[in-house]
Amino acid sequence: MPRRTAQEFDQELLDIYDYYVHGQIDRRGFLERAAKFAVGGLTAAALLEMLSPQYAFAAEVPKEDTRVKSEYLKYPSPDGSGEMRGLFARPAGAAGRLPGVVVVHENRGLNPYIEDVTRRVALAGFVAFAPDALYPLGGYPGSDDVGRTMQQKLDGKKITEDFVAAAKFLHAHPACNGSLGVTGFCFGGGMANTLAWRLPDLVKAAVPYYGGQATAENAAKIKGALLLHYAELDTRVNAGWPAYEAALKAAGVEYEAFIYPKVNHGFHNDTTPRYDQAAAELSWSRTIAFLKKKLG
Repeated sequence: MPRRTAQEFDQELLDIYDYYVHGQIDRRGFLERAAKFAVGGLTAAALLEMLSPQYAFAAEVPKEDTRVKSEYLKYPSPDGSGEMRGLFARPAGAAGRLPGVVVVHENRGLNPYIEDVTRRVALAGFVAFAPDALYPLGGYPGSDDVGRTMQQKLDGKKITEDFVAAAKFLHAHPACNGSLGVTGFCFGGGMANTLAWRLPDLVKAAVPYYGGQATAENAAKIKGALLLHYAELDTRVNAGWPAYEAALKAAGVEYEAFIYPKVNHGFHNDTTPRYDQAAAELSWSRTIAFLKKKLG
């Protein structure tokens, strides 16, 4: 299937898809609402397929890339699910210890896109670790739809503890020099905000992409610096930004925020039509520069 762009779809249809992927409507609800856009021989099911991830495109740093060494590592999560697993990646042949970055997936487990992003982080000169929230249920199942349903079945509090444990695991890993950052996308963006206040003495830098915001009470606990990326058309997530910004200012938290014009939630994910190359590349260059500056 060819790579499609957001401009090929009506914004209302993109918004309906956003409701679907975030559990606000089910598959049947999507198909019913999308029916009016199914013209010219298309079906609503075909539109859903067109909007869904095509992971053949998630190969910027493929797993065979010899510049990066990656492996799956298990780690303990005593306050969460007990035992967890994630993808650990580092630059091949790197001498000495490096700053660490936790990479947090969307609301569907450790899919190929997030694994590729993890290798991109490693290629930029960090040790990167991407936990899979779905590991207690067998891990990412190979389907985002199934993965999203699986993640909805998990205990949200345990998921948070699993990511807290992952950050502590990476911080203490012998390949990490103890300088720790986190980035995440969608659900992972919200988790990046959470880890910043849950682990204020560990997390020096957090980069949430279109992520849910912390409360004012929790924002006041953050000691590290934040770089926040938002999409102008993502009204669902953006609704929480003004209050969060006010809380960050009131608490004296160091932050910088960018709202990328005319792009949708998920604009960094290069496997879906919501991907916007210009915004993705600009945000990523800012992310890597920020992490290098804050983590050393």
